[in-house]
Amino acid sequence: MIPADERLILALDVPTVLVAKDLVEQLGSTINFYKVGLELLMDPDVHNFIDWLHSQNKKIFVDYKFFDVPNTVASAVRQLQSRPIEFITVHGNDEILEAACMESFTTKILAVTVLTSLDEHDMKDLGFKVDISDLVLSRAKRALKIGCDGVISSGLEIKKLRDEIDDELIIVVPGIRQEQNDDQKRITTVEAAFENGADCSFQPIGFCNLAEPGSLLRHTHNLTNRSALTHLRHRSRSTAMMYRARRENCPHHMASYPLSYHFPNLWRTV
Repeated sequence: MIPADERLILALDVPTVLVAKDLVEQLGSTINFYKVGLELLMDPDVHNFIDWLHSQNKKIFVDYKFFDVPNTVASAVRQLQSRPIEFITVHGNDEILEAACMESFTTKILAVTVLTSLDEHDMKDLGFKVDISDLVLSRAKRALKIGCDGVISSGLEIKKLRDEIDDELIIVVPGIRQEQNDDQKRITTVEAAFENGADCSFQPIGFCNLAEPGSLLRHTHNLTNRSALTHLRHRSRSTAMMYRARRENCPHHMASYPLSYHFPNLWRTV
């Protein structure tokens, strides 16, 4: 079962670690999963902050959207394996995603499908004459085949992903806003996202009522308990381990593989 307090992720889109730490301390046990993105990455103390979050029993989602030549992405993912990170986002083609998966043993790789700040007009401007939902589905299927654990998708495409891929992929949803007042274009409400089958969603700081954090916790429980999807999806992790098995000639890596790799019959979808 996915605990309700791990299905809503708060995006720490703030300029400094000091501001982020203050927010985490204010929210206390209300939020137990945090996203660290590019803005906070610019603070030189960000990785010590990640360790501090872990010491507070928080889960961490690193949303760096790695997008570079495969060897560089592989090296970046490898560097983060020593950190207590749950999710890492990776952008790009098959070779980039595969390079990330080959280096990920302690974290889950989430493939970015199509940024939620892009709509049909933007795609045409970029030279892509394609339906966005079809493109998201295609990229999600390829990510699963490559060995990614999940995808980042807008809430508008969740139902199509669930219908076509069912429960093989972790779906994390960004771009969920109470009001359309920013640069996100393909958005939905947090209620709709969970009802359509999202595993997790991440929200901006403005979603929180810092004056009464308990109200946020109650709201989160109500949302997640109403959705039919209440279990972790493991099949993609099993697929990921199969693809990473090619590294079995490197014994020092084998100890990092979970029991599911050595004893696949123990790895079942709940």
